Amino acid sequence: MQNENQNWGGTWTEQKLVAFEKYVNAYLTIMLNQRIKYNGWPQKIIYIDGFAGCGDRSSHKNKDTDDTLLFSELDIDESEINVYKGSAERVVRLDKKFDEYYFIDADENALNKLKTKIEPYFDKKLKYEFLPKDINEVLSSFSNDLDNSKVALILLDPFGMQLNWASIENLKNKRVDIWILLPSGIIINRLLDRKGNLKNINKLEIFFGITKDEIQNEFYKSKRENTLFGEMEVTEKVNNSIEKIAELYTKRLKTIWNYVTEQPLVLYNSLNVPIYHFVFASNNKTAKNIASQIINIKK
Repeated sequence: MQNENQNWGGTWTEQKLVAFEKYVNAYLTIMLNQRIKYNGWPQKIIYIDGFAGCGDRSSHKNKDTDDTLLFSELDIDESEINVYKGSAERVVRLDKKFDEYYFIDADENALNKLKTKIEPYFDKKLKYEFLPKDINEVLSSFSNDLDNSKVALILLDPFGMQLNWASIENLKNKRVDIWILLPSGIIINRLLDRKGNLKNINKLEIFFGITKDEIQNEFYKSKRENTLFGEMEVTEKVNNSIEKIAELYTKRLKTIWNYVTEQPLVLYNSLNVPIYHFVFASNNKTAKNIASQIINIKK
């Protein structure tokens, strides 16, 4: 059965990009029209792309050995991670502009290629920076500089689980709208093995910002069963675990932002299996309503 969100048309990556571009247009329209002054100067509107230079798996794997090994262990299909990273080009080519653009990626070579590709679209009056750094470090330091003189829109769409919960937690009470691509089906669900052994529990704890016991309580149930060896306790994974992953992450985001999309954009692979959830969060109710409307618009 085809999910109605697939009426967007095109690949899941195209669906993500269309949704994001629609939101950026709406965001800039509002922010530029309602720009306020702080200490006599216009408030700066900032864009941050946290995984800007990861154009394909080959450019990503050399910079993150742990995730490369993880991909191998989980037998992830190449089509699931062969992502066309078109967000940066789409954003810089828009008629409406941010005041400052920050493109971040751990892979400096990929970031240099991105710069070459999008530099022709730069407005020389604006600021563009390319930072070959770990996004977790950047977010931690950036959060300290975010005061009332700045507002920011952040896109975080990693291949795997490079994003640490502690990094985005630093954005609490900041004027930040954020889109996060949650690897719900492609990675997380596969780490939640059926018997609850959780051999990659450390990665799961860092990603969700909760303990092993809390993760087990969310995704596993125990029951007593009679066997040939007598009564034994058996652990089972919950049904609809991919949906539960999105629900848990949404719930966790609500501890940082006031408004989070209750129903993220679900992105499917060619076998109609959900592999990602595209989630939005903000401290502005109108922003959340706009994001929710965009997600539900059928192309």
